Amino acid sequence: MTTLLIVDGANVVGSVPDGWWRDRRGAAGRLRDTLAGFAERGLPGHPGPLEIVLVVEGAARGVDSVPGVRVDEAPGSGDDRMVELVAEARGRACLVVTADRELRRRVGELGAAVTGPRTVRPHP
Repeated sequence: MTTLLIVDGANVVGSVPDGWWRDRRGAAGRLRDTLAGFAERGLPGHPGPLEIVLVVEGAARGVDSVPGVRVDEAPGSGDDRMVELVAEARGRACLVVTADRELRRRVGELGAAVTGPRTVRPHP
């Protein structure tokens, strides 16, 4: 079974001060496109293929899914949606990308591995 990679869109986008706040939807779309490259090749310690879910919320909604990346629009809290996705994936390898300490704790309690934003979005 492939590893489920869940990406905290708001947290990862916000990890690099590149003007993302002027166009949150555009920034989420650029992240989605970057993530698509990892679907087949994988990440260090997590060989591909990966099932990738990018969770977006608020002004970042409206980004379409593309081959390799499913965009999940959180109806409320993005953190709560990611916890739900991890809970639904019980028994399956799951990696959550976020720097949010509370979210890391919550998904970790459910058995997910966690990694920081630089894993998928290296700083320049």
